[in-house]
Amino acid sequence: QVRLVESGGGLVQAGGSLRLSCTASGRHVTDNAVAWYRQRLGNRRELVAIITSVGITVYADSVKGRFTISRDNANNTLYLQMNSLKPEDTAIYYCNMDTGYSYWGQGTQVTVSS
Repeated sequence: QVRLVESGGGLVQAGGSLRLSCTASGRHVTDNAVAWYRQRLGNRRELVAIITSVGITVYADSVKGRFTISRDNANNTLYLQMNSLKPEDTAIYYCNMDTGYSYWGQGTQVTVSS
């Protein structure tokens, strides 16, 4: 059984930074593709960034150069460093692990004020 628990969301002013964490249990974050998605109000869930089991990273165009996805094997945790935040980054952010089955965390709210 895989469990993903996100933390680190909150309220920040435009231009600020936040770091999201996703602690996994049941599977290792380095053995599977892990990703961050977000869902803005009234929109579908969208991919923000993904890191594959071999370390390849892919970012949505809207966050390239501002967000960085990384993982820590010792703590079995996935991170999303978010810099230069914009009001349009306001969303619920979800952690995802794909083992052949897609597992999701409960989400963490990020609100960026203008």
